[in-house]
Amino acid sequence: MIRIVEDFRDVDTYLALREQVGWVQLTREQAKLAINNCQKVFTVFDDERAIGMGRIVSDMAVISYIQDLIIVPEYQGQHLGSYLLNTMIEYVDSIKLEGSQMMLCLMCAKGREKFYERHGFIARPTEKLGPGMIQYLRND
Repeated sequence: MIRIVEDFRDVDTYLALREQVGWVQLTREQAKLAINNCQKVFTVFDDERAIGMGRIVSDMAVISYIQDLIIVPEYQGQHLGSYLLNTMIEYVDSIKLEGSQMMLCLMCAKGREKFYERHGFIARPTEKLGPGMIQYLRND
């Protein structure tokens, strides 16, 4: 049975899911801080097996970020990414302050733009918005 569990913050699960989708390897300390310091974690289970995860990073007032939307490869294409994403969007919508709006942002993997556009996200740059930008800070 597929279900989403809120705030299941298990470092081994997070690291295993990242590895299954081929993402950059994190140290255990990085993973622990990442899942413990985000606003909300949603983990997708098939019975007792974790098959996906998404994190919300937020200031709870102006901006929230969807981070680490993961569905393991053998479960992709079954609309579970949409199920998880919609759950995350609903959560962020529920924390908006009365009479306000909140920006919900993400950085998607190359080639995944259409998936997010189907869920109401817009790709940058646009006529009014510049491109998203990133900088990697290393501590070697």
